[in-house]
Amino acid sequence: MTNTLSLALIGFGEVGQTFSRQWLARGDVSVTAYDILFDDTARAEAHRALAGGIGVTPATSAARAIAGADIVVSAVTASAVLDVAGAAAPFLKAGQVFFDVNSASPTTKRQAAERIQAAGAAYVEGAVMAPVGPYGIRVPILAGGPEAARVAVLLNAIGMDVTAVAVEHGRASAMKLCRSIMIKGIEALIVESAASAKAWNVEAEVFGSLAETFPSIDWPALAANMAERVEKHGVRRAAEMREAAEMVADLGIDPGLCRAVADAQQRGAKPK
Repeated sequence: MTNTLSLALIGFGEVGQTFSRQWLARGDVSVTAYDILFDDTARAEAHRALAGGIGVTPATSAARAIAGADIVVSAVTASAVLDVAGAAAPFLKAGQVFFDVNSASPTTKRQAAERIQAAGAAYVEGAVMAPVGPYGIRVPILAGGPEAARVAVLLNAIGMDVTAVAVEHGRASAMKLCRSIMIKGIEALIVESAASAKAWNVEAEVFGSLAETFPSIDWPALAANMAERVEKHGVRRAAEMREAAEMVADLGIDPGLCRAVADAQQRGAKPK
């Protein structure tokens, strides 16, 4: 089957690898990728081999990855959003789309959009609304920007679940981060409560009391599940909550709670 959509990945970590495997399994796309690890003397060979084994063409630079791509997907870290957008902009052309799926504040996404649009390309923000692992390319993504609806059609045609929610930038990220304040905050509270209860040997009493107040929840199971999630993803969740803190600070709201949750997520992460 002839390739019908050319995709470029900037960032080839867990998200990039998962997406590319499942895109290529469909047989109607081509994927090129660039990652800073491709420049790391100690790890470049293995990382490039991983890409090649999936069927991804490893590029020697972001510029080479971007060249000729219909859609460039930025899947890096929140702290790198602006740097990547700025580095990519000079190599983008009219007609190309820069799809930014990183967890960043609405203000950061708007600033990234300005850099991309100044080059004549389209910027679409993506807010990933669930862990990628269980869903793969079917993970729900909210999209925002003037080209969001068109890009959603293109990506949904290759198996993704992208919903255009706004024509302006920032709104999709606000939806995600407002939800994250609740979800990551609950995780932090439950993990700390459960750890304290275990230390005092009062888990049965505490969980029993919580079950009386919220009878629909299996508290021991939820506590165990959330502890595992924080151990595995705490570093990434902490970065996301720092972006949430930036968002609420921009609104004139005290960001102290968001930053405390970020710190708790960071503490709970298992060292790698």
